Amino acid sequence: MTALHVRGVVLPEGEERDLWIVNGRIRTEAVAGAETIVDGGFLVPGLVDAHCHVGIAAENLDDAARQAEDDRDAGTLLIRDCGSPIDTSPLQERLELPRIIRAGRHIARPKRYIRDLADEVEPTDLPRAVAEQAAAGDGWVKIVGDYIDRGLGELAPLWPDDVLAEAMRVAHEAGARVTAHVFGADALPGLIASGIDCIEHGTGLTDDTIAAMAEHGTSLVPTLINIETFPGIAEGAGKYPRYAAQMLDLHARVRDTVGKAIEAGIPVYAGTDAGGGIAHGRIVDEIIALHETGMTTEQALGAASWTARGWLGWSGIQESSAADIVAYDTDPRADLEALRSPKRMILRGRVIR
Repeated sequence: MTALHVRGVVLPEGEERDLWIVNGRIRTEAVAGAETIVDGGFLVPGLVDAHCHVGIAAENLDDAARQAEDDRDAGTLLIRDCGSPIDTSPLQERLELPRIIRAGRHIARPKRYIRDLADEVEPTDLPRAVAEQAAAGDGWVKIVGDYIDRGLGELAPLWPDDVLAEAMRVAHEAGARVTAHVFGADALPGLIASGIDCIEHGTGLTDDTIAAMAEHGTSLVPTLINIETFPGIAEGAGKYPRYAAQMLDLHARVRDTVGKAIEAGIPVYAGTDAGGGIAHGRIVDEIIALHETGMTTEQALGAASWTARGWLGWSGIQESSAADIVAYDTDPRADLEALRSPKRMILRGRVIR
């Protein structure tokens, strides 16, 4: 394989450097005969969508691959897939697609989530289901923490606290981390106390649960562009006025809620919820939303690049790290809109754009 050479300002350090790529890895010492493919501009570790659903609304693996291509073309080179009804592991062998860290299927209670998406189990079977999905995935398990209870007509938790604690023990002993879909407030105390690793959405966070997350080191992926769908959900929930009111209230205060989480030092990462009612390829919109909610431009970019990569076990741009790089002509820290115009993308050491 021909060695490649790139030159540019490497983020987040902000220093101009020469780098070489050999066999999919970055080298910091010169390699003779390397082909220069980037000369100037800014080099960003491949973008991350930390809440994405490759495979939802896909009839087959080819459809799922097209979804992943849409994400890749926006600069996303690493996906944490937060649940899919189909086994997308064969996509991990396709070198032109983003790296995918799979969480297997969602886990929910019967008739307490979107039909046909989840492994539906009764509460006593949650630890068993978590063990199964931990074995099926790539180090993550996704549970549904709350959803509408049609008997109550509002959001309500799915799992008792003691079952959650046992499920977390099982997952952690298997070397897996657990995340949960949570919109409302009531499920959060039990989930956080159980030792869960991450909360998705988190629109119902309060000052108390924000403090608890900060104390426990629980991460948050707020999926801000997904929350913009809440008014439409409320409008379609005419049979459940309390639920509709909840969704409107959560939407109205989400920027304040997430802003408080950022201020409290909770690790916050960028995730679009693509596939869950959101089109694939919108990671830049989520980065901009995080900036508008209280992150600096550098923090928001890091939440979808070097910081998120470290959280998921991948390095940035350094000696021997995987050569996953997006190059831009202008500094995206100065204007995040620059992220919409990558001039070069390198994935697994291969030029894909």
